[in-house]
Amino acid sequence: MLIKNVVLKSFTLFSLSFALTLSTSAIANEQVQNMQILGDKIEFLTKKLVGRIGVAAQEISTDRVISINADETFPMASTFKIATAVALLELVDQGKLSLDLYVEITPDMMVAGPNPIVQNFIHPGVKLSVANLIEVMITESDNTAAEVCLELAGGPVAVTQMLKRIGISKQSIDRYGTELLQDFYALPNKGYAAAVIEAMVKDPSLAAKIPNMNPTFERDSRDQTSPNAMLDLLLAIDGGEVLTDTSRAFLLTAMTHTRTGNSRLKGLLPKGTPVAHKTGTLGGIANDVGFITLPDGRRYAIAVYTKGSTTREADRERAIAEVSRAIFDYYYLNQ
Repeated sequence: MLIKNVVLKSFTLFSLSFALTLSTSAIANEQVQNMQILGDKIEFLTKKLVGRIGVAAQEISTDRVISINADETFPMASTFKIATAVALLELVDQGKLSLDLYVEITPDMMVAGPNPIVQNFIHPGVKLSVANLIEVMITESDNTAAEVCLELAGGPVAVTQMLKRIGISKQSIDRYGTELLQDFYALPNKGYAAAVIEAMVKDPSLAAKIPNMNPTFERDSRDQTSPNAMLDLLLAIDGGEVLTDTSRAFLLTAMTHTRTGNSRLKGLLPKGTPVAHKTGTLGGIANDVGFITLPDGRRYAIAVYTKGSTTREADRERAIAEVSRAIFDYYYLNQ
């Protein structure tokens, strides 16, 4: 009788294990099918709006990852400013720099772009704290602030080394913003405001090139990231792998104040959805990356990149909005 009981018990455990395996397999298959449906939906929604799109998203504290062309590299444009902020805030955490440090911004430091500093402070005598520089670099994508922040962080090499140290190899910052502008628009000098104004006076056709795709620039391997690499950076920030709690909160709060790209990640989401993000725009490139909070409080990180687009900026922004809403619905409906 004892042997019989042991055998029956073993059979019962085996049956339970087999049932669980079948159940897990069924769930996995359903997830794969849902993911395929989502991928097809995103391809359909963005097909005529952008040239090439890359997407990576992951619900925080889970392994629920969405990946579309996510290992392919894309030009970062201004999304490089997130890594710059992290590298700079690390120096603050280490006591090597203070958010209260004031930096003088002279006219020759002003960088081209429709940014608050170059537009609003046309006279000498401007000093901004490191905290304000980071804030305006993120919220307004200010190029002058980014140039100063990148220099304070140790330059492109130092920021890329920080990325590699935390295990991110498919994202690199190789040039200052002034060098990016110089290369993109084939300017004779770095893209400081005075140099760009001078170049446009000599060649008025430069203004017409501002929203256009530059295939040569997009093929350049410098200053690129894969969506997965940016996702890894976002998760590292949120998970405390880099930065203290104080610096993490500072950066994420700044990202919630972002005023650029309201038609991108936020464009089609339910009104009032919390979004902390950073945009990137250069020529035909439109990007947006960050964190989105679902109605039930769950959060996910998301990175959407585009390239090779000959469409209008409004179309490229619509593509990002469509992707954002499709992923929002996927995570919300698949709890």
